Amino acid sequence: MTLVYTLAVVSVGVLLWLADGVRRIGAVSTGAPIGARTGTALLLIDLQDIFWEDGPYGEAATSAAERAIRSEIAAARERGDPVIALRQEWSIPSTRILARLTMKGQAIAGTPGTQLAKPFVGLADHEVVKRVQDAFETGALDDLLATLDVGRLRLVGLDFNHCVQKTALAARNRGYEVTIVKPATLSVAPTQNAANRLSARAVVLQEG
Repeated sequence: MTLVYTLAVVSVGVLLWLADGVRRIGAVSTGAPIGARTGTALLLIDLQDIFWEDGPYGEAATSAAERAIRSEIAAARERGDPVIALRQEWSIPSTRILARLTMKGQAIAGTPGTQLAKPFVGLADHEVVKRVQDAFETGALDDLLATLDVGRLRLVGLDFNHCVQKTALAARNRGYEVTIVKPATLSVAPTQNAANRLSARAVVLQEG
């Protein structure tokens, strides 16, 4: 009986631990209000080998998105806006396990494929590693944007329904003006529900 009880307690503990990992992956952080800032930055979200080359997106979709992303980068360069690449690396113990169980082990810290995909190598002024869908979660992006005096963000990358959406919502929680350049994003599933949530939070969805 003691062994059965112990195993039951351990099993419940493991399930709760993994459930907390699921919560952390999809949570949206708050953060301090940013106040008045004048700059704009372009965020490149998860444009990594493991997702770009080996992900579920078709060649036609990635080709179209690449053209739109490159156009955004060129426009940012012309305006003098910083370009920031955000790279996913699952490093929290519970999220590492979940990545192995549900994401084919993709983008676990220290594994191949977490580097920027070849079309985007050398195009960012800064790189920030994120641990969950919300790129603000660690505070590193907050600090960088404060240093750069950025108050407006333009987002491109993948996946629209996950990391793009959660990063945009976290940015709005802090008071950033946010525009998502929709042709410069990719998504596996339909995006209407995410788009509705974003629009309700005054995120601008630029269609062209």
